[in-house]
Amino acid sequence: MSLDQAWRSELVGVGFITLLLIPLGLGIGHLAILLWGGLSLYLAWHLYQLYRFTRWLGKPKSHPRPHLFGIWRPLMRRVDELSGRGQKRKRKLSRMLSGFLESTGALPDATLVLNDEGRIDWWNSVAAEFLGLDRKRDKGALIDDLISDPVFLNYLHTGHYGRPLQMPAPVNANVSLEVRIVPYGKGKRLLQARDITRLHQLEIVRRDFVANVSHEIRTPLTVVHGYVETMLESREAFLGPWKRILGQMQIQTLRMQRIVEDLLLLSRLETQRSNEGQGVVGIYPMLRGIVEGARHLSGDQGHRISLEADERLRLVGNCHELESAFANLVYNAVRYTPEGGDIRIRWWLSGNGPCFSVSDSGIGIAPEHIPRLTERFYRVDVGRSRESGGTGLGLAIVKHVLSRHDGKLVVESEPGKGSVFTCRFPHARVAS
Repeated sequence: MSLDQAWRSELVGVGFITLLLIPLGLGIGHLAILLWGGLSLYLAWHLYQLYRFTRWLGKPKSHPRPHLFGIWRPLMRRVDELSGRGQKRKRKLSRMLSGFLESTGALPDATLVLNDEGRIDWWNSVAAEFLGLDRKRDKGALIDDLISDPVFLNYLHTGHYGRPLQMPAPVNANVSLEVRIVPYGKGKRLLQARDITRLHQLEIVRRDFVANVSHEIRTPLTVVHGYVETMLESREAFLGPWKRILGQMQIQTLRMQRIVEDLLLLSRLETQRSNEGQGVVGIYPMLRGIVEGARHLSGDQGHRISLEADERLRLVGNCHELESAFANLVYNAVRYTPEGGDIRIRWWLSGNGPCFSVSDSGIGIAPEHIPRLTERFYRVDVGRSRESGGTGLGLAIVKHVLSRHDGKLVVESEPGKGSVFTCRFPHARVAS
């Protein structure tokens, strides 16, 4: 019997009993008392049924299942149906949870689940190995108390998880970890740590190789360039037919020297500590010198170069590194802007922090090239870059310098309409 049918049956029964009580009450002359008494008995019976039902529902293991009657019987069956569905759903969720734990436990990466208070709810065996966690001791512990690395704590609490963090493993400084944090749910976070020791060692080997080769190449290049320059300046008659060839050799040795110098600068940026050689930098005098260099590089091309700068706005940083980054952006604008084009250089304090920008009316950059501009030796137009003397390392240098100064490079460009390169720095870099 369904609940609707039980309700109809209950109402029919109540109506039938009432019809029997009315003539009986009229016959004895106490209709009101008889109806009130019958209603009280009916209510008491239902209250007793309710008591037995709720007592069993609250603690089904402590109390026997009651044998109910009337409308309570289909209600009891409905509770059994819902309980059965709940048990099935619980078993399904349990299987899903077991599968999740089994799969994450088999992952080669360390995985932790942090609750909204930053406490550890769960971790896999790799996390125990990398981070030195103990099941009995560290369950529910604050992650701050277990990993005291200040760089990690800053990454954890700032909430900027767009890029992964590289750090040494807490239990073994020789192991390098790449840490990613993914927020989910209400304040929960999934922390993953991957062993990148091998990649880190390969990066060190590559960096050392480039630095060593660059150092070794610089000396013979200097010698060759010196001899070529000497022969070009010589007035010996027998060198006359060779002047054109010697001129080409001089151009290429100069280009090779610039590449070597840029590679050595990149190597220094990668190996030196970010706070080394930093102080208060007057940007305006630096930009005046860069503008003069840009006008000299422009030569007869007639570029219109303008400078708008806040003379009082100074930056905390490394003067030589900042000058290298800003000069690369300005000189690139000169190289890639046609004759008579406009180049605008700005230095100002925005609402988000200090900004340096270089805008030009040059050839522009297609959208597919913009994400790769800061890669080493990546060129949008290889032929034009070589003709203009570019090394393909300028924007890579800019990227490293900005990273060491907590800044970022924003590129806006459209083919045929020019480009805008903007360096954004945080307010903390403003020199008071």
